[in-house]
Amino acid sequence: MTGIFKANNPSGNALLFVYAILLKLPLFIHGQMPQLQPLDGIFYKLLLNAIAPIGKGFSSFYGVITFLLLFIQAISFNSIVNGQRLLKQHNYLTGMSYLLITSIFSEWFTLSAPLIVNTILIWIWGRLCTLYNNPNPKTSIFNIGLATGIAAFFYFPSVCFLLLIIIGIGIARPFRLQEWLLGLLGIITPIYFFASYLFINNKWSTYKYPGFHFSLPHISNSKWYIVAGIILSLSVIMGLYFINANMRRQVVQTRKSWQLLFLYIFVAAIVPLLNAGVNFTYFILLAVPLAPVVAASFFYPQKKWLPFLLHWSFVGIYLAVQFFNK
Repeated sequence: MTGIFKANNPSGNALLFVYAILLKLPLFIHGQMPQLQPLDGIFYKLLLNAIAPIGKGFSSFYGVITFLLLFIQAISFNSIVNGQRLLKQHNYLTGMSYLLITSIFSEWFTLSAPLIVNTILIWIWGRLCTLYNNPNPKTSIFNIGLATGIAAFFYFPSVCFLLLIIIGIGIARPFRLQEWLLGLLGIITPIYFFASYLFINNKWSTYKYPGFHFSLPHISNSKWYIVAGIILSLSVIMGLYFINANMRRQVVQTRKSWQLLFLYIFVAAIVPLLNAGVNFTYFILLAVPLAPVVAASFFYPQKKWLPFLLHWSFVGIYLAVQFFNK
């Protein structure tokens, strides 16, 4: 299976679609209703209200939306990783890894605000990677800030990805205060328009600032979840080993992209801790930046049995979580 996605096959996206269907069948069979959380943003609430009539008449509708988001994220992020040549040659292992990672925890089989934000963050990370030799960086930096501001209206703690933008611009480009201020202006822009809307319509008093609330997430003590965490951790450690071993052979642009990815992982690990609730769903933010690292554990080993064993370990724990975990 990994050999199929390791090759630069013209039909790779079609194969990923079939692979995604097989992994995400529970979305269509046992679709879950989205549950609003305290820090879910107003855009997410408006979206759920808009599609609620369809969801009532078609019980699997939320599952279809979740599947489409996951698949689109997988192929778009895979394309960006290939464009930055993070794994030396074009392949579909990043998309495959993302679909695998998002299949081993049942909390990630539902439509959620962080899942929607993942789509925005993939675009942001891709734009940050192109700043190194971008002929028109100011427009890109403003748009990156604007996208981050919009993401906060879906899931408020995602405003913390401002840290990714600030440090990411510092990694990608020489320091220019004007560019940093443009990024900040981009973030403020949607906030300004939203505040103007509240003021003009005399709704200022109805808005409640969500704030930040540090809390540790509740993680199931199921033996299958523990095994899933061990398998994911081992694949990440293995991937980091191979990435480090091959880093010096890569061009400067690719090394900068890896640095931005590691920064992405760091911020994505912190953001879910800033919630009023204790929901493991928020950690789906980590699935995106971990995907290329896990993909490296499939791409680099010379012994074919190692990626084979790792892949089917993921599939095995996926089946165990779906059929045996209660």
